[in-house]
Amino acid sequence: MFGPGVYRPDPTEGITAIADLPPPEIVPYSRNDKRHPCPRCGHSAYRDKQLQRTLHDLGNLDLWCPRDLVVTYAQHYCTQCRKYFHADLSALAPPGGQYTHRVIDLAVRLVVEDGLPYRPASWHLWRDHRVIVPFATIQNWVEAGEKKAQSRMDTAFLDWALADFSGYVAADELYDGPFCILSAVDNRCYKRILYDVFDHDPTHEDIRAFLGRLKTALAARDLTLLGMSTDGSPLSPTPLAEVFRGVPHQLCQFHVVQDIVQAVVQAVACERKRLAAQQPKVPRGRPRTQAAKQAVRTKKRLAAQGAALFAARSLFVQRHLHKTERKTLWRVSRGLPQLQALRTVMDQVYALFDRRCRTQTALDKLATLRRRLQRFPQVGETLKKLFAPTLEKALTFLDDKLLPSTSNAVERGNRRYRKMQKSVYRVRTQAQISARLALDMWREAQAEGRQQTLALLHRARAG
Repeated sequence: MFGPGVYRPDPTEGITAIADLPPPEIVPYSRNDKRHPCPRCGHSAYRDKQLQRTLHDLGNLDLWCPRDLVVTYAQHYCTQCRKYFHADLSALAPPGGQYTHRVIDLAVRLVVEDGLPYRPASWHLWRDHRVIVPFATIQNWVEAGEKKAQSRMDTAFLDWALADFSGYVAADELYDGPFCILSAVDNRCYKRILYDVFDHDPTHEDIRAFLGRLKTALAARDLTLLGMSTDGSPLSPTPLAEVFRGVPHQLCQFHVVQDIVQAVVQAVACERKRLAAQQPKVPRGRPRTQAAKQAVRTKKRLAAQGAALFAARSLFVQRHLHKTERKTLWRVSRGLPQLQALRTVMDQVYALFDRRCRTQTALDKLATLRRRLQRFPQVGETLKKLFAPTLEKALTFLDDKLLPSTSNAVERGNRRYRKMQKSVYRVRTQAQISARLALDMWREAQAEGRQQTLALLHRARAG
């Protein structure tokens, strides 16, 4: 037997006539007081006339129809100020708005928390809540929320982000067309702290100003930076040494190893091309001479070896190999000592980043590895990255057990930005990108509360 779940489309799907839509439920609402204190002087003012205003609220799910609030409210006249004023409806809806606060808040949450694009969010509101909101109206609400979130970034948000500051920060830049986004994230708590958006490629002055903002925020709260992690960009080292003197600078281990891995994979690909070029040309038809038969066997052997190298190319750079995988690697690289040497070098590269040793020990291992590579010009030419001066910076974390070896914390925020730009929205101005990032960071600040409530609801349901 199958479970109770079944897909049932919305009953209003396919309706093409307005008259066929479910009619709204009319709910009367009164703010029609005879007397009301004047908001300017406090004098009790008499009602001058009564007016009506229609507000769209969340639908009635019992009747599965929209719901409209018909609000009857009074207009008062203050004899002291000689001014007219209306009954206060700000708790129900914004001034001049057609939707209640409940509809607006729900629509903004659908975009910010659930990551829905504007058009699907409009359908979601109708399908689940029976309220019709144009997607352009939802966009206006979200953009207004962005501006409000942006105005609190340097005060309330920083207080939350730095409340349990670990002392370790990861910084990185993200390029999106002509724009560049600088981000600073707590590298242990995974909280985004600061960001900045530029409409040009950043310079040392831009990086210096961004780090200065971070230093000011930390100093205002009596916090100390213990370590900074960045990628291999040449923009960071000089400004970082000027703004945060004496703070350990860790280059992301992932970026360093990634360059070496790409070089090894490229070397394997070059070897496959060399094997393909060595395949003899065989004429069409059945081979009849002994030499032709030998050429066919050689071609099949080289083709099979090239295919095996392609299928097992990841084994040359995989960090840990099982016994079966090592046998496979030995089989596909038989007769290719240069590839076997590359696998040996990769094992030694991974051993450099072993936290059980200190930085000086790793530097000694690196010096030994470089001397060995100089004896084998072919392998040393492939792994030029091992002679890069930035490799030593990637070993700084070995002397500090709390300093993360990667800048994965800031990369998580970058990945979310790329996903949102691709699937949810596509904003392409500096102001819009800056405002959208502020709103997304506030969503992140509320994530802990959502998880706590969700866990509580599950416990309540479990009894």
